[in-house]
Amino acid sequence: MRIGVLDVGSQAVNLVVTETGARPDRKKAFPARSWKTRTYVARRIASDGTIDGRGRDLVTSAVASAMDRARRAGVDEIFAYGTAAIRDCPNRDQILGAIEDRAGIRLGALSGIEEAELTFLAARSWLGRDAGQMLLLDIGGGTLEVASGEGQVPLRALSLPMGAGRLTREFLDDGDPPSNAAVRRLHRHVRGQLREVVQPSDWPVPRSVVAASRTFYQLSRLNGAAPMRHGQHRPRHVQRKALRKWIERLSRLPSAKRRHLPGVSAHRAHQILAGAIVAYELLEAFGEDSARICPWGLREGILLRRLSEKAVLSEKAVLSEEAVLSEEAVLPGERWSGARALWTPSPWSERCLEPV
Repeated sequence: MRIGVLDVGSQAVNLVVTETGARPDRKKAFPARSWKTRTYVARRIASDGTIDGRGRDLVTSAVASAMDRARRAGVDEIFAYGTAAIRDCPNRDQILGAIEDRAGIRLGALSGIEEAELTFLAARSWLGRDAGQMLLLDIGGGTLEVASGEGQVPLRALSLPMGAGRLTREFLDDGDPPSNAAVRRLHRHVRGQLREVVQPSDWPVPRSVVAASRTFYQLSRLNGAAPMRHGQHRPRHVQRKALRKWIERLSRLPSAKRRHLPGVSAHRAHQILAGAIVAYELLEAFGEDSARICPWGLREGILLRRLSEKAVLSEKAVLSEEAVLSEEAVLPGERWSGARALWTPSPWSERCLEPV
């Protein structure tokens, strides 16, 4: 059976396809084919979060193209969802309706907590058991996710409206580059928000600190990390001390010059400063010096969970009808939340699963 994940974000529409019999190996690239269509919808978002007509047309066209590709690839079922840019925009229903009319699919939505949990699963699977107690950090375009735990499911997870794109629109819109006052206001805002929810004594001391987002990856490239094409397991880290210096430099550069820095893409150059500020304050709040870059993220987490679910259903099929599973005998991958709720049916798949 061939399954796909369709991720509609603030910069692009991503389609990832794999087989249910695939066995992901953390030492190798994820066993999937992927396609990306740039939309740059982030540029079409107003200060109130509304996506304009041009942005709606761009994302609608990209989703329609992705669905055509999914059908040609022989995808049997697809998980289609919009990230925070779509999920939280005031004209969401209009955007979703336009996509459904053109592409024939209704996008679902993951909550920020679900995104944190699924990304945590991906990072845990990539790092393996040696990671021990793990702290996951993920800066998206609209939200920031944090999760902590030592199993496949985090014991603590949170999502905050502090994505790099959102904060750029809300705090750094008074010039390019922004004023020093605007940069200071953003530092204070992020620091204040984190103080309300991050008390280091309430979070287990991590053995591994992992960062799983494009923003973190590009920040690591500024500090000399190798491009991902040189191998996903080459050590890459983002350092708190280095971030402080880069924040000072980025705050003096307009976007047109930031895009020429190592690893900074043209379409993220305008928001890399906000991302650096969030990353710095996040590491500062947790008292951590650095975080390791993980190449697997939300899309891989969804596929891993679905592959696990399929494996569980296959194992259940051979059990006798009288067999009763005790809590200790729950099959691998079936446990989902901290409350040990069963994965089937999963709350997010009910909203995001569509036959093709």
